[in-house]
This record gives sequence, C-alpha cells and structure tokens, in this order.
Amino acid sequence: MFTDIEGSTRLARMLGDTYRDVLNAHRSVLRAALSDFGGVELLTEGDSFFVAFADADAAVAACVEAQRRLASHDWPRADAVPKVRMGLHTGRATPIGTEYASAEVHRAARVSAAAHGGQVLCSAATALAVTATYASAGPAGGVAAATLATVDLLALGAFRLRGFDDDEQLYQVLAPDLERDFPRPRTAEAPRHNLPAEHSSFVGRQAEIAELTELVSHHRLVSVVGPGGSGKTRLSLAAGEQVLKAYPGGVWSIDAVSAAGGLPTALAAALGLRPEPGRPAIETLVEECAERRMLVILQTCDAAPGLTAALAHRLLARCRRLDVLATGRAPLGLAGETVWRIPPMAPADAFALLRDRAAAARGGRDGGDDEQLAELAARLEGSPLAIELAAGRLRLMPADLLARRLDDPLGALDNDACGEGRHDSLRNNLEWSYRSLGSRAAELLRRLAVFAGPVDLATVDWCGEGALSALSELADKSLIEVVPGPRYRMSGLVRAYALRRLATAGDEQAVRDRHLAWSLETLTTVAVDTDGQLRTLSLTDLGPYVAEWQTALRWASAGGDVRSGLRLAGALNPWWREHGGAGEGRNLLARLYERLGPDADPAELAQAYLIHADLTDDRDERDDFLHRAERAARRASDPALLVRALGGKRVRLDERADEATERSCRSVIAQAERAGVATEALPAVLALAELFWRRDALTEAAELLGAARQLEAGRPEDRGRRAVDWLLGMVALRRGDLVAAHDHLVVALRSRLRHGFRGAAADAVAAIAVRCALGGDPTSATVLFGGAEAARGARRTASFGAFWSAQQTALRLALGDAAFDAAYADGANLGFDRIVAMALAVEHPDLEDGAARFAQIAR
Repeated sequence: MFTDIEGSTRLARMLGDTYRDVLNAHRSVLRAALSDFGGVELLTEGDSFFVAFADADAAVAACVEAQRRLASHDWPRADAVPKVRMGLHTGRATPIGTEYASAEVHRAARVSAAAHGGQVLCSAATALAVTATYASAGPAGGVAAATLATVDLLALGAFRLRGFDDDEQLYQVLAPDLERDFPRPRTAEAPRHNLPAEHSSFVGRQAEIAELTELVSHHRLVSVVGPGGSGKTRLSLAAGEQVLKAYPGGVWSIDAVSAAGGLPTALAAALGLRPEPGRPAIETLVEECAERRMLVILQTCDAAPGLTAALAHRLLARCRRLDVLATGRAPLGLAGETVWRIPPMAPADAFALLRDRAAAARGGRDGGDDEQLAELAARLEGSPLAIELAAGRLRLMPADLLARRLDDPLGALDNDACGEGRHDSLRNNLEWSYRSLGSRAAELLRRLAVFAGPVDLATVDWCGEGALSALSELADKSLIEVVPGPRYRMSGLVRAYALRRLATAGDEQAVRDRHLAWSLETLTTVAVDTDGQLRTLSLTDLGPYVAEWQTALRWASAGGDVRSGLRLAGALNPWWREHGGAGEGRNLLARLYERLGPDADPAELAQAYLIHADLTDDRDERDDFLHRAERAARRASDPALLVRALGGKRVRLDERADEATERSCRSVIAQAERAGVATEALPAVLALAELFWRRDALTEAAELLGAARQLEAGRPEDRGRRAVDWLLGMVALRRGDLVAAHDHLVVALRSRLRHGFRGAAADAVAAIAVRCALGGDPTSATVLFGGAEAARGARRTASFGAFWSAQQTALRLALGDAAFDAAYADGANLGFDRIVAMALAVEHPDLEDGAARFAQIAR
C-alpha cells in the first residue's frame, strides 16, 4: 500500500507552522489504523507511507479504517483536513534490507498516484484476491472481518499506468462513511478525451469538418458561431475527434449550460483534477495544463458569455500549448479570435440526414419516397434541428403533405407536448436567443420579419433610429445572416418566430403598413427616372423587389391600404404574365375589389379590371372583365383606359385573321387618335401589322411598323420588348432580306434579354433560327429551334406557332429525321443562356463568305 496527501504543498503553504501539527496528526492516525491490521511500515517520507501486508483482506480493511479515522479526527480547522489518497496492489516482491525490490512495488505506487484525496484504489490483482476470499469461505476471521463485511468494489475500467505498457483494471473501494464520487483516475496516460459516444450517426458535413479542422490547426482560438439548431455542437465534437492525434494532452469538452458548479470546476472534473483546499479551480487548471498540448472545446458559450470568455482568455494566456474551440450563437469577442460561421447544410447533406432520420423514425424501413424527401429537405433551409423534428413528424404524415405545411414551420414541426430544452422545439430554440436581445434589437427583428427576403442597409435604416446598432447585435447573435452585397438575411425559421412575436407585441398593423409604404417607395424608384420620366419597364429591374411587393400586396388585400395594393398589382402584372402567379394575382385583385366598395374611383376600378383581364386565359372571364373595365372607364371619362378596354375586347388575332379583325384594329386605332391617346393603340397597330404579315402584304406591314416606332417609344411598358423591331425582322424574313432581318432581330433579342422578357427572347431566337435556315445553315437553325424550347414556361407569342412548325418541318426534310432530332436535342440540352449566346454569335450576312458587300470590303 502507498499513501500520500493530495495537494500537500498547497496545504503547507496555506497553514504555515500549523502544517507540522496536521502532518504529525495524520501520521499518528495512519500508523494506528495500519498497525491494527498487521501493516508493516517500510518507508515514510514527508506525507507518504509505504506499507506491506500479509494478505489483501487486511490491506483493504486497513485502508477503509484509516480513511474513516482521518475523516472523524478533530482537525484544527475545516480547511486543514488532509485528503489522503491510497493505492493497493498484490504481487510478489523480493526483500532487500528493510525494503522490497520489484516492479509490483512500482505498480502499487502508480495505483496510488492515480487516486484522488479521500479515495482508495486497488489493482485487479488485489480485487481478485479479496473476491477469492469471499468466494471460498467468506471473509476471514479476525479484526478485518467486520470491516470487510461492508466493503464493495466498483470497477472503473482499464487505464494505462505511467511507466507500464499494459492496461490496468482499477477498482474503487466503497464502504460506509467513505466518499464515493470522484473524477476519473489520475493516470499519466489516461483516456485522451471525454468526447461522448453519439447515440445517432453523424451525417454529411465533411467539407465543413475539413475546413474547421484546418482553422483549428492554425489558430489558437476558433469560435463556431451560428443560430440555434444549426449543428454547432455535433460539428465541433466531430472536429475534435479528427484532431485527437494532434493533441497528446487530449481533447476535452464542457458545456456552459450543464456546468452548474462553474466552468473551471467542470473542466477540472473532465481532466480528472480535484479542487485543492483554499485554491481557486482556475489555478489548479492552469498549473495542470501549462505545458500540455491540448484542445478545450467550450460548448454553448452564449449561456454564460462573460464566464466562458474569461476562462478562454485565462487558459490561452497561461497555457501556451493549449488551443480553444468555442461554440455559440455569438462570438466571444476576444483578441485573436477566429470566428467561423457555420453554414446551412448542403442540399445533398440535408437530404441524406433527413433520409437517415426518417428511416429511424419509421422503424428502420425505407419509405420509398426519396423525391418527396428531397423536396421536404429543400424547404428546411439546411437546419439540422428542423430536419430532426421533421423526421419525427413523418410518423404522422407523408413528406409531401408536411412540405406543404411549412409556410408556418413552427406550427408544422413543433409539438405542444415537447420538453423545455432549447433543442426540444424550434420555439424553445429561438426563444433562447430572443430573450438575450436588447429592446432595440428585438424591435428591429420584429420589423424586419415582414420583409420577404434579404434587405440592404438603407432598408434597415428605414426601420427606425438606432437600427445599425441593433442590426449588429442581431448579426452577432446569428439571428440575421450577412450575405454578399452586403445584404441582411433572416431565415424562414427565424422569420416565422419573429412574426409571432410581432403579433404578440400588438404593432403588426403599423409595421406592415410601414412595409407597404416602403414597397411603394421602391416601386417609384424603379419606375420613375431621376428627371421624373417613366423608365422603360424592365422585369430585370423588378425582380429583386417582386417578393416584397407581393408580400405588401397580400397585406393590402387583407387589411392595408387598397389603393396602394392596386398600384402594386399594376406593377406586378407584367411579372405575373411572364413568370406565373396569375392565379394568386386574380385572387388578390378580387379581395381588393371587395374592399373598394360601391363608391370607388371608377378609374381605379377600370385599371384593376384591365389587369384582371390580362391575367386570365379564360375567354369568357376575360370578356367579362374587359366589359367591366369599359363601363368603369366611361364613368371615369378616361379615354386611355377606354381605348385599352375596347382594344382588348375587339382585337382578337386568331388563326382566321379575317376582315372583321382588320376593321376592329382600325377602329381602335382611329378612336385612340381622335381621343388624343394614340400610344394606347399600339397593341392594335402590332396586331394589324401581324395580320398584314400573314397575308403577305409585306409593304403595308412595313409601312405600318415604321410609323409605330414613335408609338412604342411613348409606351414605357412596351419599349423593352422591341416588338416593332421583331415584327420588322419577321417581315424581312418573308422578303428574303437577311441583312435587314438580322439587324432587326438582334436588336429585339438584346433588348428583350436586357429587360427580362424571356418568352419574347425565345421568339427572337426562333426567328434567328429561320434566318439561319434561309442563309443555308439548317443545322444551326435546328439547334436554335431546340434551344428556344429551353425557355419552357415563359410567355411565348402563340400566334406564330404554325409558322415555327412549318419552318421546322422544312428543316426535317432537308436534314433527315436522325440529323434533325440530334441537332434539336443538342439545342434543348444547351440551356437557354448558351443558346442565346449562340444566336447572338450568328455571323452578319454582310460578313459571310461570298456576300456581295463582304467581297467589296475584302477588295
């Protein structure tokens, strides 16, 4: 048996001269107890004892009795109680003089060194010897019997004792009146980490692990920062496993949430250190870690930001070989800190995680619904917590049904019976962050929640005074993500929570009205130039604002300002017609009509009815709303609106294209001219020009289109389409004038691309395909025709469908079925952007080899 006092040096410095009395009393108590059980004192040095016994029973009993007497002794003061650690080992040794020489003696010393003050440890040999005694005949008689009757042995596992190459099974001696709870044994080469064994597989994130481990290898303090539920803890622990070999002193993790006794104490316990009397735990830590090459992982630092920052600072300042990996919703704010913001899971990783957890939730069975799971995963924004909760929901409903309910993610994924833990629900998770916000940051979060997408700094300033400081707090606490631009993005999960807080706060009406006003201001900025003139309508310019305007329009239709809603609907009309959404547009307009009432401004009603007519493909419905628009325009005495309504009713360019259609077009044109609103007749002029083109009345069509240029220039909503140039190009194609056709069509295509009219651009590509066919290049023509189909879903000019089909039939005859199909497929597979580039790269006829003008230039 070996014993010594844990922390004896510190105790001696604290007690001063009193330590001599404590040391002597300690020796007296130990000697009395050991001699009672036949122990032979071989060596005493300072505060340590080396004692031999005839058998293991007596040795164990002696240790138990010695600890009891030490605990019951009347010490001079409470903090002067010596904490004695004891270690036992059973083996053979050769006596030399008054000592023993054997490796077993050294093993016993190492067992003692692994113990903590107040603890008795024994080796597997001693445990086996005591157990054998009980198994054969019960405890031996004599003085040890009564003590051993209350003793038990607790297996602590296998440990590597310093200086020995094999593992030693260590046992703790348990008995009444002895301390029971101790940290792990203090072996010199004890387990090198306390990383937990996870109960579920770690899926994906390999790129993130590689990036994080690279940062840890080059920086002493790395903070993994991100919103709650983003996987910071699992990722940091996975990274810790990856770098174990780089840290001989181990990788040790503590969580600020569960460190009830303080962070230094929690870390000391993880490292196997016991508190020393009268000494702060941080000092013990610093002394132990001063020269150890180790990594400390501080989890959930936002639970105690000041304390975790102080601990990290102290460890890094005093332990030159120690590194820190911290996780939290906000950085620690220390000098030298490398802040790494955890990204959302990549789509493939999110799908893999959802698939894995869904199979577990379904009892290990594959649901055969990978496509639906992929769609569901895409709606969960790469949030591991949302994915885990969604997997649980799949026990109740299929993936496609759950995906449709994710407009309210908290309602779809949270369970009323969930626990209070921060990861038990999305609401708990977000509540944890929200409670830490200052009043201005909380208010800004609620105001930004009504925006549909990322906002710029000017928009943040629009939200109120002090917004920049509040924005900084939101970004630091991972409730707002800074994206390139810079712009400031709120995730759908955070937005759903913030909208609930907005409703609870009672200021939703004011905040949404303010967002509606902001939408109108941005609309003015997009639509009106600095000199007050209307800008050319560009869907490209509208694109960044569409989601915001639609959100504001939904509010206007439900409870906001109706006139503002009608103005937004007018701005969104061309976007809906090009990109879809006409059904929702009609529904929102219907709500606005209801709220306008019978005393509404007839001009506003006429405008709304015209928009509705534009958005429907049903002929009867279109006629009904055009008729309503006509009546409202007449009541308003607005000639421009009246011409638009009449033009929509009368001008129907279908396959018949008869004389009645021509008369209708001319009637609308004449009425517009008489009313002084000639520009409103442009649709009728273009329809009439197309009618002439169909009849091969190409001179009449060209003259009409030449005069229409001025009308088109006066209509900002139509300038970007360059319909006049496109139709002039079609006329030139019919005439066989490839030079004029090329010039007009390229101008139209470039303008349509620049202003975002994808369907009209596809028509221009098809026309350039005809130009190639007429120029003797059927293969390029076929590829371009195939590429025009890549604009699927865009709004094409339906009336030219028969012409395109006839041209493609001619190309099929020229190339043969196999060559035509191959070229057409090549074009369809190129993608629309590349096919447009190909169309624009078609050589001008003047520059083609053999062209008359090219030959003149070459000479």
